[in-house]
Amino acid sequence: MSKQTFFSGVQPSGNLHIGNYFGAIKNWVDIQEEYNAICCVVNLHAITVPQNPEELNQKTIEVAKLYIAAGLDPAKVTIFRQSDIPQHTELMWLLNTITKTGELFKMTQFKDKSGIQNSEDNTKISIGAGLLNYPILMAADILLYDANLVPVGEDQTQHIEITRTLARRFNKKFSKEEDVFTIPNIYTSPAGKKIMALDNPLKKMSKSAEAVNSRIEILDEPEVIKKKIMKATTDSENKIYYSDKPEKAGLRNLLNIFSIITDATPEQIAENYQDKGYGDLKKDLAEAMVSYLQPIQDKFNSISDEEILNIFIQSKSTLLPQTQAKITQVKKVMGLE
Repeated sequence: MSKQTFFSGVQPSGNLHIGNYFGAIKNWVDIQEEYNAICCVVNLHAITVPQNPEELNQKTIEVAKLYIAAGLDPAKVTIFRQSDIPQHTELMWLLNTITKTGELFKMTQFKDKSGIQNSEDNTKISIGAGLLNYPILMAADILLYDANLVPVGEDQTQHIEITRTLARRFNKKFSKEEDVFTIPNIYTSPAGKKIMALDNPLKKMSKSAEAVNSRIEILDEPEVIKKKIMKATTDSENKIYYSDKPEKAGLRNLLNIFSIITDATPEQIAENYQDKGYGDLKKDLAEAMVSYLQPIQDKFNSISDEEILNIFIQSKSTLLPQTQAKITQVKKVMGLE
C-alpha cells in the first residue's frame, strides 16, 4: 500500500526561530518516515511583501539547509523551491476563478495586515493584491500534490479550511467519474503552538517582529540566546508555578518552552523551581536551549550552498512530471485542453 502524502512549507523571509521549528519543521521530521513527504521553501509567498532579491535568494537556500539540519532526510523527503515549479502559479489562477472575494476578505491574516497604520502619518499602509490572494496560492501548493495531510501551526488552519472548501467546490463543479482534488486534513501539534514572544507573551513569537529580543532564532549564538532569555518578560511575583492567569503569561511561556526541549511537563518543571527564583529558571532554560540548538547549528554550518542547489535541481526534475499531469487533468475537466 502506497504512503499518503504530506505537504508543508516555510517562507524564506526573516530568520527562523524556535516557534517555526517546534510549530512546523520538527513535526515534519517526526512524521517523515510515515508519509511521502514534500517540503517546500515557499519563496513565492514571501514576495507578497517587498523583498531584497539577493537576500531572498540566499534566505531560500538557508531555509532548505535548516530543513536538513533539523532532521529532514533529503534521500526520503522532497525538498524544493516553490518558484522552480511553474504549475503552482498556474493552478493558483485556475482556482482563482472559483474563489469568492468575500472568502478572501474574511481571512484573519489579510485583515490584520491590511489594517496596519503608517507610524509617520497614521494613514493605512497600502497592501498588494498578492496578500489578498495568498490563500489561493497556498491552496494550489497543497492540491497540486494531492496532499492528504498538511502540518501547520494554529494560525494557518484558516488557510487550510479555505483549501478544503476550494477542493470540494472544484470537485463538485468539474469532477465526473472521480474527484480531481484530494481533500487535505489538518495536522497541528500541541508542541510549538504555545511559544509566544519573549518580550510580549500575549503575542505569538514572530520572525517579522521588529524587536529581535522577542524571539530565539535557530541560528542565534549561545550568548545571544542567554541574553534574550534572561531579558524575557515575567512578572513581579517572583514565584514559580504553572498558571493560566494573564499575569503569569511570561512565566507560562518560559515553562512551556522548557517543557518542549525536555521530557518534563511544565508543571513538573515548575515544581523543581518552587524554592528558586526566575533568574535560576531562566539561567537553566538558557543553558538547555543552547545545548538543544547546538547540533542543529553544527549540521547547518556543514551544508554548502551547492548541495542545496543540487537538491533543488533534482527535486524539480522529480516533481515536474507529477505537477504537469495534475495541471493537465485540471485544464481538461475545465474545458481548457
